[in-house]
Amino acid sequence: MITRRQTLLAMTSVASLSACGALPHRRGPSADIEVLDDDLHSLFPAGAALETLATGYMWSEGPAWDRDRNALYFTDVPGNTAYRWRRETGAQIFLEPSGAATVEGFREAGANGLWFARDGRLIVCNHGLRRVEAIDLDTQSRTRLVDRFEGHRFNSPNDVVEARDGTIYFTDPPYGLAGLDASPLKEMGANGVYRLNPDGVVTRLISDMTFPNGIALSPDERRLYISQSDPKAPLIRTLILSSGGSPSDDGLFFDAGPLMSESAPGLPDGMAVAQSGHILATGPGGVLVLSPTGRLLGRIRTGRATANCTFGEDGTILFITAHDRLLRIPTLMTGVQWS
Repeated sequence: MITRRQTLLAMTSVASLSACGALPHRRGPSADIEVLDDDLHSLFPAGAALETLATGYMWSEGPAWDRDRNALYFTDVPGNTAYRWRRETGAQIFLEPSGAATVEGFREAGANGLWFARDGRLIVCNHGLRRVEAIDLDTQSRTRLVDRFEGHRFNSPNDVVEARDGTIYFTDPPYGLAGLDASPLKEMGANGVYRLNPDGVVTRLISDMTFPNGIALSPDERRLYISQSDPKAPLIRTLILSSGGSPSDDGLFFDAGPLMSESAPGLPDGMAVAQSGHILATGPGGVLVLSPTGRLLGRIRTGRATANCTFGEDGTILFITAHDRLLRIPTLMTGVQWS
């Protein structure tokens, strides 16, 4: 459980930056990057600025980079469509529908989070089919990986990450269901965080989060980061993982509450992790840049609510899905997938 003391400590650490009602701003590589700690300067090249790659989406999400094909896959969840972006062609429709055909009782039946698996398949959080599945990118055939826990159907799997040994971790909030927690289709008593072992055994790791959303692993895969997109408790927490055993709760990693304002839309959502341990976490105002210990170093200002991000191309380019558009920005970091 996240204790009141842990919450207050995290709020104090951010509040110390926001004394007198404003975060201290230092000159950054460009107007798109807000510097709150001088350590941020070592993470972005001079002149680093956001570039818009594609626009026109209802809510872009789930970016995943395919190193074999030099392509980025991402979703438009309400649009029930998945796209593939390449430098040569731009963004083109990859799957339609991306989830299920229109399903009664669903507010969003499309696919959400994606992950490019080590076996070459694309792992998909499929809202409408209420499952985590794998897609063969050559044939577009789909294989169900998991759709139930203890006999009950998932709510609408949201985000996913795969460990080096093939273990899959994913979140299951009710965002796909009309009525969310009040949906008559909801079979789960909790909005959980789950582990799917390579042998097919599924375990619920967390059952006390209101809206678990983004999920990521530390470079050494000893910590699991989970964001909560609850405006009443917008935060990131961590679990300590052990091989073969039950994880232990490491408590609150970062509280985004003090950053929330009308001029900084968005909630904690998807995350990307660098080999250095830095975490790029979407949140109020864009993408928060956090140190390996959870210190807020700065923010990539997207100007809109931002859903997710991932490293791509040579491993140093950060792709960002921000509401109606796909963005990218160069960094001096390298994503963990390139280790």
